[in-house]
Amino acid sequence: MKISIVVTQEEHFKFAQEICDTIESSALLRGTGIAKRTPEYIQKKMANGDAMIALADGKFAGFCYIESWQHGKFVAHSGLIVHPDYRSLGLAKKIKSKVFDYSLKRYPDAKIFGITTGLAVMKINSDLGYKPVPFSELTTDPSFWSGCKTCTNYEILKSKENKMCLCTGMLYDPKEKQKDPPRHPFNEAVLKRLKKIKQALFLGKILSFGFLS
Repeated sequence: MKISIVVTQEEHFKFAQEICDTIESSALLRGTGIAKRTPEYIQKKMANGDAMIALADGKFAGFCYIESWQHGKFVAHSGLIVHPDYRSLGLAKKIKSKVFDYSLKRYPDAKIFGITTGLAVMKINSDLGYKPVPFSELTTDPSFWSGCKTCTNYEILKSKENKMCLCTGMLYDPKEKQKDPPRHPFNEAVLKRLKKIKQALFLGKILSFGFLS
């Protein structure tokens, strides 16, 4: 099976609805919040060349798009998704890496950031050199945060004045000297504990943490 990852064009408009449906169904399956996008919005990104799609024998296999904020000062990768038929192949990491390299060329002066609750995405970001940061280091553009309104966790974000949520903020600054391996290696156990703490604080759940003794 040959899978190609390419910059999108108008010929890929036909996959927009399937991409939106796959993103939404994946979020529901994981029980996580997500900022919904319409097929029209995805098509706009495709037409502008701000997205990459993975195709397997002409079929949709994966997708990710780019958003820029504050006149290109910040760039975010959104909608990273792999079709269920092509999971467990390492495709998400390949797509993310391609979009990451493409962003560095297309927006060379921009800081690349993301917010996510997904440990798999955090791992990929960490491998690329992102570091966990407070939301105060991310874009202040209100249009970015308004995109979270369709997320199930938006009321939490709103109550904290866009300063924190269940998501973890991650940032890559191209002006910083990068190390190999990354300066901030991924630690799944720590991030899982952090997620539980946030759930307890923000959702009012009474949880018992074995590491708090």
